[in-house]
Amino acid sequence: MPEMLDEKSNIESTTIGVYRTASTVKGGRRFSFGGLVVIGNRHGEVGFGYAKGNEVPQAIAKAQKAAQRELFKITRVGTTIHHEVQGKFSSATVRLIPASPGTGVVAGTVVRAVLDLAGVQDCLTKCYGSTNPQNVLKAMFDAMSKLRTPDQVASLRGVKLERTLIEDKIEKGKLFAPTVKAENKAKGPVNTIGSERKGGRGGRGGPGGGRGRGGPRDAAPPADGGAAPAPQA
Repeated sequence: MPEMLDEKSNIESTTIGVYRTASTVKGGRRFSFGGLVVIGNRHGEVGFGYAKGNEVPQAIAKAQKAAQRELFKITRVGTTIHHEVQGKFSSATVRLIPASPGTGVVAGTVVRAVLDLAGVQDCLTKCYGSTNPQNVLKAMFDAMSKLRTPDQVASLRGVKLERTLIEDKIEKGKLFAPTVKAENKAKGPVNTIGSERKGGRGGRGGPGGGRGRGGPRDAAPPADGGAAPAPQA
C-alpha cells in the first residue's frame, strides 16, 4: 500500500524491496539494509531512489529523500501514454504500449507501481531479459524519459502532424464507456441469510431471552410480592 509522503504536494511512496547484506568482522557479522522506493503524485510526476542504512526505516527514509531529488514529469494523453516506447538498462528491457480507456494496467509488480504513481491508468507492458527489480526499474524510467508529445515531435521535425492513432482510440473508447449517474449506480449486495429466522426460536434475539429453545430460564415472581410456594414433598 502506498504511504503519503507529503500531503501538501500529494506525493505518495511505495517500497519496492528491502535488501539485507552482511559483512563478517572480527566481532561477528554486521548487517546493513538497502531500500528501493518509488514516489509520485499520480499526476505525471514520478521518481525512484535506492539507499542503504543500518536499519530498515533509516534505509527507506534515505531512499525516499533520494527519490524526491530525482522527480521528473512524464507526458500523458488522457489516462495513457502518447506512443509506444522501449527502455533498456543492462540486460533488462521494458516496453510500454498505449491502450484504450478501460483496459487498465497490465504489468508486473515493479512496472505497475511506477505507472500507478505516475497516473497512467491504461497501458500494456512487457519485460524482456533480466527481472531484477533494480534493473527493471531503471529500464522503466529510461523508457518514460523517451516519451514525447506530438507538439514536441512536430517542432523537432519542422512539420505539422495530424491527429495520432492513440487520440482516435481514446475518442472511440469514450463512446463505449458507460455513463451512469450517481443516483443510478448499482448498489452492492446485502447479506440477508438468516434474517428471516432472527427472533424466532429463542437464541439471543428471540423471545426466549438467550438460553434454551423457548421460555425463560427462571419462573417469574408472584405479582403480589409474596414468597414463592414451597415445593411439595
